[in-house]
Amino acid sequence: MTTFVDRVELHVAAGNGGHGCASVHREKFKPLGGPDGGNGGRGGDVILTVDQSVTTLLEYHHSPHRKATNGKPGEGGNRSGKDGQDLVLSVPDGTVVLDKQGNVLADLVGHGTSFVAAQGGRGGLGNAALASARRKAPGFALLGEPGDLRDIVLELKTVADVALVGYPSAGKSSLISVLSAAKPKIADYPFTTLVPNLGVVTAGSTVYTIADVPGLIPGASQGKGLGLEFLRHVERCSVLVHVLDTATLESDRDPVSDLDIIEEELKEYGGLDNRPRIVVLNKIDVPDGKDLAEMVRPDLEARGYRVFEVSAVAHIGLKELSFALADLVGTARAAKPKEEATRIVIRPKAVDDAGFTVTREEDGLFRVRGEKPERWVRQTDFNNDEAVGYLADRLNRLGVEDELMKAGARSGDGVAIGHEDNAVVFDWEPTVMAGAEMLGRRGEDHRLDEARPAVQRRRDRQAERDELDQAYDDFEPF
Repeated sequence: MTTFVDRVELHVAAGNGGHGCASVHREKFKPLGGPDGGNGGRGGDVILTVDQSVTTLLEYHHSPHRKATNGKPGEGGNRSGKDGQDLVLSVPDGTVVLDKQGNVLADLVGHGTSFVAAQGGRGGLGNAALASARRKAPGFALLGEPGDLRDIVLELKTVADVALVGYPSAGKSSLISVLSAAKPKIADYPFTTLVPNLGVVTAGSTVYTIADVPGLIPGASQGKGLGLEFLRHVERCSVLVHVLDTATLESDRDPVSDLDIIEEELKEYGGLDNRPRIVVLNKIDVPDGKDLAEMVRPDLEARGYRVFEVSAVAHIGLKELSFALADLVGTARAAKPKEEATRIVIRPKAVDDAGFTVTREEDGLFRVRGEKPERWVRQTDFNNDEAVGYLADRLNRLGVEDELMKAGARSGDGVAIGHEDNAVVFDWEPTVMAGAEMLGRRGEDHRLDEARPAVQRRRDRQAERDELDQAYDDFEPF
């Protein structure tokens, strides 16, 4: 059964905002109580947070669909809906968040670091919040916005100071088990280690972490074996340690060729050229291993490597190795730039930024794009004429009609607000003015009267009454 997962695809859904309430206060002896509809609650966010107690993404491998709760709708009596509860997902230290195209959205390093993966929708305003001096009793409320739906990829990159790399069964797990308190699985067959192991080493006053990266083989950078899955765990390490087997039973291998092959795979993976290297010749407790280590050491030192002859089983040469690694880790830490306090950057909106754009497409359709217009459309109840009239007022005040005229729009032209997938399309009829003075009875807007059956029936009834009145006036008694 899988116990370690370092890459998952996660489907997250934030909570939807609650709808606002359209209500009128009703109380005895108060016939004009006024609007008292409350606002809808905010939808919950989906938040990724680093937790040091979490070491794998296994939980999200088994249940990749996560959703926050929705906001509650508003109620009468000026009662606002309850906000949705945020969904906090714990992830290991070193988790990288990417979109489906592979773009990095966040790099979560350090306990408590968080990232909002999906933003909850805003709650809709109730009619009490929409009341104004000109619109004293709105017969509508705004809808809650839908929450974000996102597909993201989580990749775990081990956070360690030192990485042990080498062929399978080179003795990396044995080495980390004697240098630290880690207890990885150790056996005499290839690919015993299937997951990265972490250990903490204390050398004098320096404390550092060491990672045992599963065995690499030729072609690992192209996905062969387990290499491609675990090469990412080397990226954050400051020091690389080549663990070379001097007592291998395979006749076609030797420490120098093993080093060249692993170096070639690291080069193909990229981004690791500037990391200091140390070579460890392991298994010198075996007589043939000791002899081979003495033979290849001069060649390795001639290449510029610091070479240590050790035996993880016999505990030979471990102290010198641990202190040498501590020196390199200390140097790497000192070379890192000091962390500065996060600066608050304020980017004011440009003077000529209208907050939206109007473009004419090839088919003659005029498309309006912008955060505010698209949000207002999502919050509008198109079954309520007064709500649609309120939307028209807002768009007009924002300057959308002026820009449509400048772009060459004429009466009857098609106008779409929003992206192609969820746009609202209508035939544009320019208005000379917009505001509460254009509203008729509560819940109606004469700008939407054209071709509506209910309006036509009212007109027919009014025509009948006018005809009867005229007949009565023309009546002459005998």
